Parts: sequence; structure tokens; C-alpha cells
Amino acid sequence: MFTSAFLGRERDLGYLNELHDSGRPELFVLYGRRRVGKTELLQQFCGERKAVYFLAAQVRDRDNLRAFRLAASEALGDPLAATVEFPDWVAALGFLAERAGNERLVVVLDEFPYLCEANKSLPSQIQKFWDTRGKRSSLLLILCGSQVSFMEREVLAERSPLFGRRTGQRRLEPLAPLATLDFFPRWKLEQRVLAYSILGGMPAYLRRFDDSRTLEENLLREVLRPEGYLFEEVQFLLRHELSNPATYNSLLASIARGATRLADISLDVGVDATTANKYLHVLRELDLVEREVPLSDPDPMRSRRGSYRIADRFLQFHFRHIQPNVSLIHAGRGTRVLEEFIRPDAARLVDEARLDFVLDHMRREAAELVGEELVEIGRHTGTVARAIGRTNSGATVVALIMPEGKLPAALIERELEELRALFGKNIKRLVYGLTSRVDRPLEVELVPDGELV
Repeated sequence: MFTSAFLGRERDLGYLNELHDSGRPELFVLYGRRRVGKTELLQQFCGERKAVYFLAAQVRDRDNLRAFRLAASEALGDPLAATVEFPDWVAALGFLAERAGNERLVVVLDEFPYLCEANKSLPSQIQKFWDTRGKRSSLLLILCGSQVSFMEREVLAERSPLFGRRTGQRRLEPLAPLATLDFFPRWKLEQRVLAYSILGGMPAYLRRFDDSRTLEENLLREVLRPEGYLFEEVQFLLRHELSNPATYNSLLASIARGATRLADISLDVGVDATTANKYLHVLRELDLVEREVPLSDPDPMRSRRGSYRIADRFLQFHFRHIQPNVSLIHAGRGTRVLEEFIRPDAARLVDEARLDFVLDHMRREAAELVGEELVEIGRHTGTVARAIGRTNSGATVVALIMPEGKLPAALIERELEELRALFGKNIKRLVYGLTSRVDRPLEVELVPDGELV
């Protein structure tokens, strides 16, 4: 049975189980942002299996080797293993390969970048081990790291000594919107959706909110006071990934204030467009920012119509409500920030979250209604027509999100006519509504041809 710490990761666990049962030597790379749940996933996976799980520390290489030796001794149930001195990681991993024999042994090196900080040659050492012994062993070796840029550059990239050795990799992503609702079983649906809009899909953030309290009480405890777990979280994240976060902070704050085009962002921040574009590219690689180009644009790669948005919900909330009010929060006036800035913004936060739920449904499930896969999906700026998809046959699918209360039919028809002028007359329409039912939060209906909605 899964705990709340493990909600939404069943598919990821299933893939690790496949690797374990493959009968082949495996070198798997798992990475993703801090707080996304990598360690919980690995610990759940190791469970009752024969496994050596090692969480590296930012210490000298020799100290990590000694700690690894003790972890191996405990996992193998062999006190004598604790007396073996490993001169390097080739010897350490070779020892485990020998001890495993023909029996599957899982070996996890968590926070792999810390090991590489202390030993720059470690990727080459693991390459040597894998080429000489590992690829003929019964090991499932997992390299895990939270520094996304490091893992992609130093472990997965073609320049890495480990290139071509891995047998699988996965970038662990935040949970899908629907998966976050199960973290708060005592709350009504709207409160759960609002919590998603604030926290996003990061399991560590979701677990901090206690549904025996109200959402606002959780905000005051965890976000709106200097001692709160999430108050400094965004700055920890940026310092963890970026060597000089000042400009990145300014760019993210600018986007949160409403600047979406490159020219507007660079002007607002006070840097030239080339510099802004370089920094935004880094944020896009980290999946903290995304650039959206309308599906109607004939050349998306060269389009000047692209707009930027913060892709992470909590980052967006932080730069919209926390960073501008840091002085008030430090002065102990978090309640004022809640009452004057956050509470009046709740309706817009719920609306943004609702669109995320719709986009996720279009990616995962809409094909069953439409009859074919949607290969492209993007946001749209209409009042009702909020998202557009394109199927593998080239058909257009529009998502109509009905707000509270009835809208004039003329407004809906006008938006549809604008879309027909861009994409042709044969547009498939999906109508979405947010219910009050936790078991079925979205109502979705394919509109028959000839009907308006």
C-alpha cells in the first residue's frame, strides 16, 4: 500500500520493477529537480529487495567511500565487508559485483553530483568498471541526482565518459494535476484545486500542507512566515541549479508581473534581448519557464510571436505573491499578505489550475473522445476557447472551458469563427467544466457537429 509520500508514482515504480526483473545488467540514470520525489521512489523500490542504497554527502571522496563501505556491509548483512578498504569506486563496485554473483543486487548512488564534486574522475571510473566488469554482472546500478543541468551535461551527454553505457534513463517530473488531489482527502474539491494552483505537482511541497487545517492556515504556517518550510524554497532551488541567480530572479519576477514577450522582459529587467534570451534558455532547459508559440504559426522555431510563462506553479506563486512582499512577511505581517494579495487572487488561481487540468486531459485522455491522438497542444487566449490541439491527421481540436454562469452564444460563436478562419471549418469541440466531485473533477463532452455547445 502506498503512503501519501508515494502518491502518483506507480508508473515510475513499475518501470524500475521491469529493470530489476530484466535478467540483464542495468545502468539506469534517474534525475530531476530537488523535492520531486526521487529518493522516496528509490527507497520504495529498494524496499525488501537486496539493495545497497547510498546517499552521498558533500565530503571528501575518501569519506564517501568509507560511508559506502558501511552501507554495503549493512545491506549485505556481512560485518566483514566493513573491514574492506576500497582504494577507488572501481574497486568498491567490483566488490559488490563479485559478492552478488548471479543474484540480482540493486546499487543506488543517490546525489551522484556530490560524489563527482569530490572526485572529478568518477564518471570515468564508473565507465571503466562497467566496461570491464559491470556489463557482465547481475547489478542494477542506479545513478541519481538533483542537479538537472549536471546530470544532463556530465552523465547523459555525448561528451560524458558514461555516454552509451546507460541502459535506461528517466527525468522524474512533477505529478500530474489530478494526482495531487489525493494528498488532501479532507478538503472539498475547490480547495484541493487551489492547493495545486499554489504548490504545483512537487510531492515534497504537497506533503507540507496538512488537510486537518484549512488551506489558509497552511499558507500562514508554511509560506507566509520566515520560518516556513516553503518561504525560502525557491531561492534554495535557484542557488542549487544556477551559479548566479540574481538575473534569473529578475527575469522570473518580470514574467510573473505580466511581461511575456522577449522584448518586454528584457526592457523590464534592464538587459539586452540577447542576454535575456540566453538566461531564458537556461530556465527553459530546467523546465522552470516555457515558451509558447500559437499553433497557427507556420514556423514555430523562428516565430516572433512566442510568449514566455513560468512553467512551475509554486515558482509562479512565489514571484507573484511572496517575493514582492518579503519585507512584510519578515515583519510578521503574513496575514496581511494573505488578506490583501492572495485571497483576492483566488479566483484567478483556480482558473489557471482548471486550465492545467484541461491541458493534462487533452494530453492523456482526449484521444478516446476525439478518435485519434493529439500530437500538439497549446494554450489559446480566448474567453471560452482556452486550448487548441492538433491530431495526427491534422484535425483541430478546441477546448471550450465554460466559466460560472452563462455566456452569450454570440461570444462563443465569434471565437469559434475566428478559429475556423485559422484552421478550417471542421473543428472538433470539447466542452470542459469543473465539477464539485472529487472522484470526477472534470466533465468533458465532445460537441456533435451542427451544435454550438
